[in-house]
Amino acid sequence: MTPGRVRLAIGVALVLLLEALCRLGAIDRFSMIPPSEIAWHLARILGSAQMWPAILKTLSNVALACAAAIVAGVALGSLIHRWRPLRETLDPLFAAYYAVPVYAFYPLFIVIFGLGDVPQILIGFMLALVAVVVNTLNGLDRVPRVLLKTARIHRLGPVATARKVALPYAAPYIFTGIKLAVAYSFIGVIGAELIMSRTGLGYEIGYAYNNFGIVEIVVGIAGLGYEIGYAYNNFDNAVMYPLIVLVLAIAASVNTLFFLWEKKLLARRRR
Repeated sequence: MTPGRVRLAIGVALVLLLEALCRLGAIDRFSMIPPSEIAWHLARILGSAQMWPAILKTLSNVALACAAAIVAGVALGSLIHRWRPLRETLDPLFAAYYAVPVYAFYPLFIVIFGLGDVPQILIGFMLALVAVVVNTLNGLDRVPRVLLKTARIHRLGPVATARKVALPYAAPYIFTGIKLAVAYSFIGVIGAELIMSRTGLGYEIGYAYNNFGIVEIVVGIAGLGYEIGYAYNNFDNAVMYPLIVLVLAIAASVNTLFFLWEKKLLARRRR
């Protein structure tokens, strides 16, 4: 049995177990609704035009944060790798970087850039950047010296050597950084939306977290639902969990595409 089928079987078993626990009352509906209902409500949300602007806004900000982190991270990693004193100075800072509460900078970014999308993109960028830099450095450390000597023999400059020799060899490690950057960008942007934004998936999840009722309340479809005043400060699981599943599905799909691309490149290298 292949590892992929094992993972799929485990995932299906966990979902079925969760479904059974919810249906039998071991997990009450106030805490969580069954996975089958989550899937049904997710289909309802995606079928509503009202939620799509928030989804597209969040995905656009995540894409911008991730793309900027990848470009800047690979460039910075290449520069830092060539300057040994700077590398030795920054290595301890990279190791401790994720202990820094990045969201503490959010109010400062709002003061500088206003309440638009820029502060959210910057938070996602800051979280994703170092993952790309560190993995780029790890990859460049493993480039065989014989390849670098060959580049010098062919009189390749630093930029040409990095572009044609070092970075292609370090590609598997860079792909690891890219996959982490995707996850960190989602965390940064959606977390920032949860804090203060009035739009986006993070805001919708936060809104759902603070309002309990039927999905129609949020997406604007005619139907039953609790009054907003009564529902305040209660969970709207019919919106919160489907949106969380949507975010997980999108992030997993993007990372799967990068994994398949990486696998294809490695297979080509072995030939």
